[in-house]
Amino acid sequence: MIPDLEAFKEYFADAPASSKMSQLDAGRLPRHVAVIMDGNGRWAQQRGLSRGHGHVAGIDALRENITAAVRLGLEALTVYAFSTENWSRPQEEVDLLMSLFAQTLIDELPLLKRENVRLQYLGDMAALPQDTRETFERGLAETAGHTGMVLAVAVNYGGRQELLHATRALCELAASGELDPADVNEDLFASKLWTAPLPDPELLIRTSGEKRLSNYLLWQCAYSEFVFLDVLWPDFSRWDFIDAIVEYQGRHRRFGGVVDVDES
Repeated sequence: MIPDLEAFKEYFADAPASSKMSQLDAGRLPRHVAVIMDGNGRWAQQRGLSRGHGHVAGIDALRENITAAVRLGLEALTVYAFSTENWSRPQEEVDLLMSLFAQTLIDELPLLKRENVRLQYLGDMAALPQDTRETFERGLAETAGHTGMVLAVAVNYGGRQELLHATRALCELAASGELDPADVNEDLFASKLWTAPLPDPELLIRTSGEKRLSNYLLWQCAYSEFVFLDVLWPDFSRWDFIDAIVEYQGRHRRFGGVVDVDES
């Protein structure tokens, strides 16, 4: 159930007529939602702006939906900010993104503190510019004691790279004699992933109309429900978030088994 009903009602009070807000079942919310924030560049190009303007506009959408996730009482929200493949983008855009990550974190730390949000980073931080990495480390330190929602930010992240990272960690333990390979199971493997100790996401949302995972949470999304939306990320509002959750709630999650569905 939603933990702070009054704050929830206030934040979602002005639902537009097109929203599915009235259909939301507060008793069946996902614990963990993962998001692929796609479409910043196209949003900017449609307006005759540089791609950088799209990334800046995307920050407003992220802020709104962090607050929405907190008001819903989600345990975790994971967002795909920068993939291992994004290094191939023009250097000017990469430099802007790295600077934007650091500045955004500084700007949004008061919000995270006010909302009791704890930061977690997914990916290889060592490859990031020093200023960006140090700012991320500050964010981790200053929110470490928070007990509310976890905001997991995937930066320099790749699902295949994460699986290799976990495999190497287990191989090192086995090589040192600390681990019997026969003892490796799904829980142990998952404990070596960057997402540990978060639960797997029940819902994955991707904006911009694209319908692929793009090397995101390959292990964790084995049984996630996918919702693909045509809206570009800077236009993704709290109401789009609610609509995606309502669609998720209409799915029948079988996990490979059979569920009897009343067709009446």
